[in-house]
Amino acid sequence: MHIIDLHCDALMKLADAKGKLSYADSAQLDTNKSRLQKGDVKVQSFAIFIEPDIKSDQKFQAALDQIYYLKNEVLAKNIEMKQIMNWRDFDQLKENEIGAMLTLEGVDAIGNDIQKLSILHKLGVLSVGLTWNNANLAADGAGEPRGAGLTSFGKEIVQFNNQHRILTDVSHLCEKAFWDVIEIADFPIASHSNSKVLCNHVRNLTDQQARALFEKDGLIHVVFNPPFINESGKATIPDLIKHIDHFCSLGGVDKIGFGSDFDGISTKVTKLEDSSKYQNLVNELLKYYSEEQVKGFAYQNFLNHRPI
Repeated sequence: MHIIDLHCDALMKLADAKGKLSYADSAQLDTNKSRLQKGDVKVQSFAIFIEPDIKSDQKFQAALDQIYYLKNEVLAKNIEMKQIMNWRDFDQLKENEIGAMLTLEGVDAIGNDIQKLSILHKLGVLSVGLTWNNANLAADGAGEPRGAGLTSFGKEIVQFNNQHRILTDVSHLCEKAFWDVIEIADFPIASHSNSKVLCNHVRNLTDQQARALFEKDGLIHVVFNPPFINESGKATIPDLIKHIDHFCSLGGVDKIGFGSDFDGISTKVTKLEDSSKYQNLVNELLKYYSEEQVKGFAYQNFLNHRPI
């Protein structure tokens, strides 16, 4: 069964390695091409994530560097990999091709310059999260004690996203900023988040937040990071499925997907350690859900709700 995965951090690893990792088969990459093929991942989203300790005047260049590695290490050296540049490109992928979609995890790289976001969009960014866990000029992240909402600049970014049919990703926002986004975003999404009811982690979503996303036709893509699944920090596939069950109980059966966070997490779900193991999750889901529902989780829900 094909998979659309909305979040991984392979570009950060490729950039840190400065060309010394082979995207085709490096064992250091959870989402290398070989593993995507084995797991039947049809589209992999690649996040641009800039470490907070990078100096402000170097962050935009760091973002461009990660795009360079997508273009030159992922795409140029692997003919099966095709960049998704717009929402209709999902429908153009051939049987042996894998789509690569750029996302932005936190807008630190653009400073206070919306034109830089326009540049990133033209280079293929189709989903924008305003923050990582820290605060920036747009909003406060989930790890910022202040917990403030969107700034005027943050609201300008959401309006830019609306105008250009870009997803606004709420996964790393503090709760106040989440509600500000829900109020004004046309295309909200949580690319890699779980249920706070089942695991009380600051990165997870309350039932009220989940319902609000579903009511706005937004999706929640569950994340495979064990500390976001169980407070013990250890997790199995059935533990992850509990989060899918819970979101379904809130009315989200047709608005759930996957956002693994592979290459960005240090511990793994048992039997779901990298992209090659994706069908283990599919097979377990088929024990509890119809084939059509599992296809929805795997890829169809996202295709049905992308902002064409």
